[in-house]
Amino acid sequence: MKLLENLLWLCKIPSPSGEERLLADELDQRLAALPLASSLRRYGNSLVAPLSRGSGGPRVLLVGQLDVANPGQRGGARVENNRVLGAGAAEKSGLCLMLDVVERRPPVRADITLVFHARGECGFDGSELRLVMARDAELRDADFALVLKPTDNKLQLGSGGSTHATLAFAGRTAHSGLPGAGVNAIHKFARVLSHLAAFEPVPDVVDGLTWYETMSVTSAHGGRAGSVVPDQLEVNVHHTFGPSTDSHTSQERLMALVDRVGAVRFEELSEPAPPNRRHALIAALEQSGVQGVEARQTWTEVAGFAALQIPAVNLGPGAERTMHAQNEVTEIAELERAQAILDRWFASMT
Repeated sequence: MKLLENLLWLCKIPSPSGEERLLADELDQRLAALPLASSLRRYGNSLVAPLSRGSGGPRVLLVGQLDVANPGQRGGARVENNRVLGAGAAEKSGLCLMLDVVERRPPVRADITLVFHARGECGFDGSELRLVMARDAELRDADFALVLKPTDNKLQLGSGGSTHATLAFAGRTAHSGLPGAGVNAIHKFARVLSHLAAFEPVPDVVDGLTWYETMSVTSAHGGRAGSVVPDQLEVNVHHTFGPSTDSHTSQERLMALVDRVGAVRFEELSEPAPPNRRHALIAALEQSGVQGVEARQTWTEVAGFAALQIPAVNLGPGAERTMHAQNEVTEIAELERAQAILDRWFASMT
C-alpha cells in the first residue's frame, strides 16, 4: 500500500522543529522527479509544488508541516495492530496525503498547490509558512487552504484566539517576621488568583459550533529568600477565546482583571479565525465523508491564513490526542479514509 509506505518513509527521516533540512532535501529530490505545472520553489527548508494550473476552478493550497514537536521523537515509526506508531506517525500523516496527491493525481477542476513548510510548531510568527506566504505572491492569491493536521478525520473549522500576558505585581521587601514593614507582592496577586481560579469557561457559539473562553495561570516567578517578604511577582496568564472576541477585547479583559493592583505586559497576541461554514468548498468538504465537524479550540495556521483573507480549515487522519507524544498514532483505516475524503472533495469540484 503506497500510502503506508509513504508515511513510514517520511517518519524514517528525523525532522524536529528547526532541523528539517534533511527531510526538505529528500522531498525536494522526490518532487523534482514528478511532473508539476511549473518549477518547484524552495524557501529555506520549505517547498512549494504547483501541481495543476489553468483548470478554471478555485486556487487551492494543500498545506503540511515537516517538523515534529517532541525533540525525543527519533527512530522512525512502526506498524502494530493496523496502526502506525512512533515519531511523526500523526504529524506527518498530512504530508503522506500530499505526496499521494502528487503521485496519483486524482482528477480535480482546481489549481492545486502543495506547501510543505518547516517550523510548524513555532507558531505563525516563528513558522517558515509566514516567510513562504510573504515571499510567494502567487500563494497569497489562493481561494482556499486545507491545512492537513491530525484531527482524526474530523473537519475542524475556525481557530481559537490566544493572548499570553505577564501580570507583574510590585511590593516592598521586609523581614518575613515583620510583614507589616513591607508589602507582599504575592499577596497582592491573591485577589486576582481567586478570580482566575473561579473563572468558568464561557461558550461562544458561531455557525452552530462552540468555542470556550478560558483563563489559566501557566507560570509564576517571584520571591527572594525564605525570610524575605517578596517585592515582586510575575505571572503568565493564557487567555483563549472564540471568533466573537478579538485580541483588543482580550487585552481589555486582562487589564480589568488586574485593575490597579498590578501591571500587564502582553507577550503574544493571536487573533481567532471564523469558521466560514457556509463557504462552498468547506460545505463540500463537510459532505465528503469527514468524521464530524467541530470547532478548533486552539490556535492553528488557519488563523494565519484568515489574516491574509484566505479561508482555511484543519483536517487529517492522525490521532489528535497523540500529537507531541513519544508515540504518535495514525490508524491505517483512517489514512485510507482521508484519501477517500480528498478524492470525493476533488470530485465535487469537477
